[in-house]
Amino acid sequence: MKNIVVITGSPRKGGNSDKMANAFIKGAASQGHKLAKIAAADMNIHGCHACDACYSTEKPCIFHDDFNQIAGAILEADVIVLATPMYWFSFSAQIKALIDRWYSLNRSQEGLKGRKECVLLACGADDREHFEGLERTYEIMAEYLQWKDAGRVIAPGVSAVGDIENTDALEMAEALGRKI
Repeated sequence: MKNIVVITGSPRKGGNSDKMANAFIKGAASQGHKLAKIAAADMNIHGCHACDACYSTEKPCIFHDDFNQIAGAILEADVIVLATPMYWFSFSAQIKALIDRWYSLNRSQEGLKGRKECVLLACGADDREHFEGLERTYEIMAEYLQWKDAGRVIAPGVSAVGDIENTDALEMAEALGRKI
């Protein structure tokens, strides 16, 4: 049994990337994995302040927002899944703020190294090439953290809520969850 944290980055409830996250969760749950879903858009998480005061208190970060409430779950995860719409060729701002705060987690004794990572991406752009910047960022993060890419589901051409249902992305996300 793996401990899996699924982090969503869309402010749109029930949107395409959120549905992909739920499909992944359904697949992973069918295999008996422990799952937690974190909706970054519902949280008060600010970007990193670059103060380097990480762990100078009993918390990963000295700033008091919702990040410290979820830091433990992220540190305990065997697998981290990022489900986000692509905004301007990158992660959404909501999930990016959370990712930036991983700096504090990587400074701890445990760190973030050695996990598995998956990404579930959706975007209204029809061209798969538009995802290259986001995918490359994901790859660099994984390389730096010594994470193993455990899979990707990328859904281009899904702009309106529900467009994802006209693709095979939900089935692919569920299958990835079962495979993990």
